Amino acid sequence: MESLGPVAETSTRLAIRTLGRLQVFHHGCSVELPQSRKLRALLVYLAVAAHPVGRSRLCELLGDVASDPRGELRWYLSKLRTVLDRSGRRRVVGEDDMVSLDLSDAEVDAVQIESVVRAGLDAADLDVLRRSAARFVGDFAEGLDLNRSPQLDHWLTTQRARFRSCHAAILDQLIGRLPMNDPEARRLAEAWVALAPFDPRAHHVLMAASGPFEAECHLASAERLFEAEGLDLAPLRQAARALGSAPAVVRAPESSASPPLSAVPEQRPFRISLAVMPFHEPGIAPNHSGLGGSLTRDIITRLAKLRSLFVIAQGSVFALAERGIGPEEAGQRLDVGYVASGAVRRRRGRIVVDVELVEARTARIVWSDVYETVEAEAFDILDKIGDMIVSAIVSEVETAEKNRAVLKPPDTLNAWEAHHRGLWHMHRFTREDNRQAQHFFHKSIEADPTFSRAYSGLSFTHWQNAFQSWKDSRIEADLAYDAAGRALMADDHDPSAHWAMGRALWLLRDESQAIDELQQAVDISPNFAMGHYALAFVQSQSGDPVAAIGYADLSRQLSPFDPLLFAILGAKAMAFVRLGRYEEAADWALKAVARPNAHILIQQIAAFCLVLAGRIEEGRVIGAAIRRTRPGYKVDEFLYAFKFSADAEVIFRRAARELGLD
Repeated sequence: MESLGPVAETSTRLAIRTLGRLQVFHHGCSVELPQSRKLRALLVYLAVAAHPVGRSRLCELLGDVASDPRGELRWYLSKLRTVLDRSGRRRVVGEDDMVSLDLSDAEVDAVQIESVVRAGLDAADLDVLRRSAARFVGDFAEGLDLNRSPQLDHWLTTQRARFRSCHAAILDQLIGRLPMNDPEARRLAEAWVALAPFDPRAHHVLMAASGPFEAECHLASAERLFEAEGLDLAPLRQAARALGSAPAVVRAPESSASPPLSAVPEQRPFRISLAVMPFHEPGIAPNHSGLGGSLTRDIITRLAKLRSLFVIAQGSVFALAERGIGPEEAGQRLDVGYVASGAVRRRRGRIVVDVELVEARTARIVWSDVYETVEAEAFDILDKIGDMIVSAIVSEVETAEKNRAVLKPPDTLNAWEAHHRGLWHMHRFTREDNRQAQHFFHKSIEADPTFSRAYSGLSFTHWQNAFQSWKDSRIEADLAYDAAGRALMADDHDPSAHWAMGRALWLLRDESQAIDELQQAVDISPNFAMGHYALAFVQSQSGDPVAAIGYADLSRQLSPFDPLLFAILGAKAMAFVRLGRYEEAADWALKAVARPNAHILIQQIAAFCLVLAGRIEEGRVIGAAIRRTRPGYKVDEFLYAFKFSADAEVIFRRAARELGLD
């Protein structure tokens, strides 16, 4: 038996190498594996699975099986036990209809790479990056294609592409920390170019690590490569030109005479860019109008309406898919910030849709989810699934961009980043954070006076000042209206601009016109969750309470983890009060008050709803907490903030008397 080698720890009881040729080691010694490709592929699949897998799913993955697929699976699992189990330790676990591997004390190279990428490559130290790079001795599960199992082969293809992107991201981060004259930098740069031949950043670092003559020769060969593929040469030539201005490319040395090597500075676009690759559907080409292709086109169209994203057109992504180019490589070729991809599978009368959103440069999975429906209802339900996918993508991109902006020095933020830094503060719903949000929205507008979303955010901060009585409500209402008007002048096709105007008009007590503006926001983008919430908010107080509940449910369905979820639930509670359904109102109000950042007005809704439902002691507990925070708080402040119909105001005053807040 051969030794484990330098990468894995020899003290590890069990180690599984999946990057390159599959290998299994017990205490540093290699185990001879059965020749069956299916068995090896099954081992790899279970080794990297995050959760137990159903036996039916494993039978599907194995593809061309015997007349008794479960019997064949049992045989494979028994063979796996001979490979993995030692000294009475059972590694292959079967519970009910689920199968998993107990690898709690084992080392799996792919899982460790996933962990490093998920934690953030910026946070990894140099030794961790070096060890991670050394683990890539080949493609993921090299040589394990079955050719008779389309689902497993597709899974292997996507995993290989993703781990190649992880490898490229690790090399990028590692090279950026090395001195320019370090031989290791050139070696790693050569590996990066071989791995990602169409990434201009990879070519840049290789040219930067080479002498002038070698760099010129490399540029010439890279240009021929790009031309042969019909790719734009501008990014490549821009990378080459950047070498002529060292201060823009090379970070200042900290303790070495040799400056460290850095890749091309990331030029963040005005709008973040996104490509939605055709959803894979077994047996159907990507350009055909199967469910996968139709869902992809629908998602692209809906995302393009949101205006906050630069979305790659359908023709480009379908053309790349037809050439067999996977999501990760497509992200590099299209030079986008994020890539969404997925698969549509039919399984025993049901349709399953898997979706994944990846940050293109780091290969980090930002979000993934699975949606399922009965096949007979596919065309009706897929429309709703498309809505949920679009909203989830937008929400996750926004969250990632807000978190990125918060980590950057404030004086380095461009318009897009300052806007997202403002959103981060805005969604904390405190007086000081609201002030900080205004500051960053102003910075965003200074950097780009045509950026409608920055005006919309600014309008919301003035709305908050008025709604929560943090400043003079009349002055702040006028400022909210002015900022919303500027958003519309910048882009009247931006749903957030109409959303801001609708809210401002509500402050100015023009409910009819407010509803018209908010309706226009959701007409422009039916997936705009905050537009639906705002309609629920207005209708719940003086409009149609039944419609308000529908809008609140749709908003929550589109954005289940929204920062304003407490407000969505609060609007639903107010609508139930107006319908006289007090017990339901209390239940939804308690859910609202339990959400993060729920402010004093949400607490007041909960206290009143509990009293109306006859749960007076619970209401008094919340009422006492309100008085501790705001001594002297009265129902008049609550009613001034909202715009209730006369009958609803009578109901809330009755509850206030019970709490001593009248």
